[in-house]
Amino acid sequence: MAAAAPSPPPVAALEQMSRTKMFGGHNLRFRHHSATLGCPMTFSVFLPPSPASDLPVLYWLSGLTCNDENFVTKAGAQRAAAAHGIALVAPDTSPRGLNIEGEADSWDFGVGLSTLKTVNISSLQ
Repeated sequence: MAAAAPSPPPVAALEQMSRTKMFGGHNLRFRHHSATLGCPMTFSVFLPPSPASDLPVLYWLSGLTCNDENFVTKAGAQRAAAAHGIALVAPDTSPRGLNIEGEADSWDFGVGLSTLKTVNISSLQ
């Protein structure tokens, strides 16, 4: 007799943080607790107007220190996604506030990298 399949992990509760109408569709932002990372994480979803049941989805994975809002506010992809009936999913790919050993040891990696956003370029000359 075969062993029973393991139960799937419990589904994390989603907290809807915002909902914005754009290009006839909606951009929704959610927070959830990631059991894998052990911290809260966020993601954004754009749903085009009148989404089909077999809606194609494009996943955007931002780089280190970027979050889901970088793509949503800067890329302008929602206009094209609405026109072509494509959903967009943009998860925050960087866990935040975990105080991982070594995360602040270097200016060019970990939490130090985010300081590049506020560097005064004239001070580097």
